[in-house]
Amino acid sequence: MNESEANQMWRARVLTIFPEMFPGPLGLSLVGQALGRGLWSLVATDVRSFALDKHASVDDHPFGGGPGMVMRPDVASRAIETVRAADPDLPLVYFTPRGRPLDQAKVRALAAGPGLISFCGRFEGIDERVLDEHPGDEISLGDFVLSGGEPAAIALLDACVRLLPGVIGAEASLEDESFERGLLEYPHYTRPRQWRGRDVPEVLLSGHHDKVRAWRLDQAKEITRERRPDLWERFDRGNN
Repeated sequence: MNESEANQMWRARVLTIFPEMFPGPLGLSLVGQALGRGLWSLVATDVRSFALDKHASVDDHPFGGGPGMVMRPDVASRAIETVRAADPDLPLVYFTPRGRPLDQAKVRALAAGPGLISFCGRFEGIDERVLDEHPGDEISLGDFVLSGGEPAAIALLDACVRLLPGVIGAEASLEDESFERGLLEYPHYTRPRQWRGRDVPEVLLSGHHDKVRAWRLDQAKEITRERRPDLWERFDRGNN
């Protein structure tokens, strides 16, 4: 692969103190196959390699007191600057509970770009001055706290890579997935036709494609209305 081809590939750069966590699940299934086929690339860089002391320290006590430790700005900044110098076109993503909740629209936008640099925070987080010096997208997976940004990075990369051309064999199947139309996905059924006294809905056996599409849309609307009223309100507002 020449340099031009490498630059056209979707590229993931991960900054972490646990590079051995990658590729992890990203090396398996369709996403892992795509990695092996060269449809995207992944480089995990150890933040500790940018530490300034013999102990490879990346954190210190917070000013003002309080529990926990904070990632040092000098170490974090050196890591970011080095990776950005090697790949300046990639947007920077931080994982933090205070970030914007990740949604499919953001995933699509990142997947449509050249790739991303993800900084996986640890401890109580990163010194705020790093975020001021190196602005990026602050993203949260939800209203809960993880022990570090690595699981969030794996989730985001999986979501992005599966949208890349050639990764999913039946790309048309992506169109009906949850969130693609602003709705949760409809129920699925397969063989056997009857299982433990439960039958497959007759409409799915009818062979009438228009009726199947209508049933699936009705089901998606009903599930969204019941389980995610926030999504339903947004969908309903946009379609009335």
